[in-house]
Formats: sequence, structure tokens, C-alpha cells
Amino acid sequence: MTSTAPITFTARAAAALADPTLKTAIDRTTGTAERKRAAALAEFPQFEAARAQGKAIKDHVLANLDYYLKQFEANAIASGAQVHWAATADEAAAIVVRLCQQAGARRVTRVKSMLGEEIGLPHALDAAGIERVETDLAEHIVQLGGDTPSHIVWPAMHRTREQVLAMFRRAHREPPPEGASVPQMVESARRALREKFLSADVAISGANFLVADTGATCTVTNEGNAELTTSPPRVHIVTAGIEKLVPSTRHAFAMLRLLVRSATGADVTQYTTFHCGPRQSGERDGPDAFHIVLVDNGRTRMLRDAALREMLRCIRCGACMNHCVVFRQVGGHAYGGTYPGPMGAVLTPVLDGLNEHTRDLPQACTLNGKCQEVCPVAIPLPTLLRGWRDRSWREGLEPMTMRAGMGAFALVASQPWLWRLATRLAGPVLRRFAHGGWIRRMPGLGAWTAYRDFPAPPGGTFMAQYRAQAKAGRRSQGGGR
Repeated sequence: MTSTAPITFTARAAAALADPTLKTAIDRTTGTAERKRAAALAEFPQFEAARAQGKAIKDHVLANLDYYLKQFEANAIASGAQVHWAATADEAAAIVVRLCQQAGARRVTRVKSMLGEEIGLPHALDAAGIERVETDLAEHIVQLGGDTPSHIVWPAMHRTREQVLAMFRRAHREPPPEGASVPQMVESARRALREKFLSADVAISGANFLVADTGATCTVTNEGNAELTTSPPRVHIVTAGIEKLVPSTRHAFAMLRLLVRSATGADVTQYTTFHCGPRQSGERDGPDAFHIVLVDNGRTRMLRDAALREMLRCIRCGACMNHCVVFRQVGGHAYGGTYPGPMGAVLTPVLDGLNEHTRDLPQACTLNGKCQEVCPVAIPLPTLLRGWRDRSWREGLEPMTMRAGMGAFALVASQPWLWRLATRLAGPVLRRFAHGGWIRRMPGLGAWTAYRDFPAPPGGTFMAQYRAQAKAGRRSQGGGR
């Protein structure tokens, strides 16, 4: 997403729907993710039991968050780490920038972290004049393209491999050849990033889990860039939301069984690393200083709100968006916030406030329930989205056209005779515009038919068909006597 992107969800979604290349990129990624997750779960019959356990672990931690935060802080400090607390996104970014400046950092390497995106860390580092190197392959692509991530697991899913090849050929000192294969493109990125890994002054990472009884942070990756990022520099800074806590390493592995299968369809990631303090005496690598920045940024407010508390169970696997029929049409940038898809439609109004710019997000949902069905910690996303819709209505944020339309619908729907009349009239009118069972153009349906066809109604209403079948059934029974 660039600075010239439309500011409303409706405009961003329209631009996305009109982009056939984007649709190709989305289909390639989400289709593969859906198939791999299904295959992984087919080979893991204990998934539902593991899911119930994961939900219980997260609910227990959230019910005792103050206890586990204190335990984690004490054990992290005992390991040699320095713990910093940030109430807001700006405060968190300022802490990280200050730590980099105190370390005299000219270059920092960064491991993919949506929390870093949430607090605006890339912009803050750039504004401070500190060279920022994104080391995740997809984030490297995003940085070269001047974009923001469009998915929390595959940040560059909005780019096709053909677009990526063109970018690498422009940006890399040793570019891949024309028509390069994916392995050749990856090798080109390795060559471009290798020197950056070894010359960085500070490493910045997120954390998939914070382990309370050891004070360790846990990262999972498939590329090894996290290990290359965090080992050579003198300083390692971790940014993490306070909800990332688990009681113990055993609980972390229980959550990893859910995270990896839901995110990438694998049994386990290539790299699962626990960082516990700076380099100790006798250790051959690791940082001299280890900082952990614990970020609230609305999380305690969500904890107090019974309507939103369950969203804090989220382990950022991305399964909800991979299976979302809306996300798979418009992609991540259409949502306009850090987090896209169903989870973003819940979180963005928390982070940015419920207003005229965010009220459309909970509306961008069919409420089919697929997101809740695939969520590894059983977050009731449709219920949370309905909650935002209700708040938006009560606070008067819906436009007058919407309120008037819903009022008219309520009037018709509450009067059976009026409903029957309306459906009898609407059916024939709609069918007049149909060709082959679909309506491709019709006055009043332009917003729909601009990008997809509208299904023509059947020959009669449900009640008319029901009465006809019931009448035929009675005749059949009478004839049998």
C-alpha cells in the first residue's frame, strides 16, 4: 500500500477488485495455504483436543495476566535482560529508537514482526536516520517495493513472482538472471542480505511467545533469518505484546503445535528459537545487551471489555484470512490497517478507534463463520464483528442512506403481507435481467455487478415452492389410498 491509496475501505476494495494481477497473487498464496492446512490437520487427529488445550492456556493467562507479567519480568531480568514497558505505540517505537541511538547504531536488521508494524517501528527508524534492513524474504520484497505487509504470515503475497523478479533485477548488486527460477531469486536475496547480517549494530525481533517461568522469548521462522539477525549484532531488542505470555516452555510447545499447522500447514517450523538474556560467559555468540519492550497499546482495554477479551487469544497464524471469502477477493491492503482480514476487522477499531474510517471493516464480512471454524484458539470472530456493527449503529456512525435502508427493510420484513408482496414483485423483475442464471448488469446493482455476477432468483419464492411441494405431497398420499 502506498501513500496515494484511497482512504476508505470501499475505495480500496474497489481498486483491489479491479486489479487482476492482485487477484492472481492472492489466489496463489491463500489457495496453497488452505490446502496445506487441510492436509496437516488430516494427519493430526488430535487437533481439536489440542485446540481446546490452546484455548484453555490462553484464557488462563489472560485471567492471570498481572501475575504472569510480573513473573516474566523477574525471570527475564534474572537472565540479564533489560525490560521496558510501553503503554502506547508511539512510546514503544520511541523506546526502540532510543536504545538504537544509545548503542550508536547506524544499521539495524529486523525480523518480521507485526507488532513492529503496529507500533510504526519502520517509519520511526527511517525518521531517525537509522538504516533499516528487513531480513525476512517477504519483508525484503515489501521494503524494496515501498509497500506495507498485506498478510501477517506472507507479507508480500500481493506481489507475483514476476513482479518480484523485476524488483530484484533492479535492486540487487548481483541480480538474478532474466527468467530466473524461484531458487535463483532466493539466492540473489541471500547474497544481498548476507553482508547486512554481519555488519548490523542492532537486531530487532518480535516474539511468538513469552515464557513466564524462564523469561525467554520464542521466535519461529522457516528461513533462518531470525537466527542470522539476532546472533551477530551487539544488541538485540525484542518487541512483544503483553498478551504473548505462556506459563512455561511446555505450554509454548503446546501452542506451537497449533500455530505452525494453522499458519503454514507444516508439522513444525524449520527454526524454533528461545532467546534468554544476553551472551553469557563461555558462550560463543549472542548479543552483549538484550532488551525486551513489552507493549500494551490497547490490550488492557480489551482485557477489561468482555466483548473483545477473546480476541487477545489470537496467536497471529493468519488462518482466518486465508479462508475468508472477502479477504481472498480484495487482499490485505484494502483493510487499511496493520492487521487485515477478519482479525484486522476486529483489531483496527481497537487500535485506531471506531470512526467513519474503520466502521466499514466489520461490515466487510458475510458472517459465514469460516474464520471461527479454522481459528486454532476458537476465537468467535463473527460474534466480535457483530459487536462492532452494533456499536457503530448505536453510536450513529452508519450513514443516513444505510439507516434509512435498514428502516425500510425492517418495515417490510416485520409485515408478512408486505414481505410476500415485495418478494412476488422482485422475483420477476430480477429474472428479466438474467441470462444463463446470472445477472450481469442491472440498475441499482452496479456496485455488485461491476466485479462479479449476481445470482438470478429461482422461479418462485421459498414459501411458494414449499406450498407447491406440500400440495404435491398431499396429492401423492391421497392417490396411494
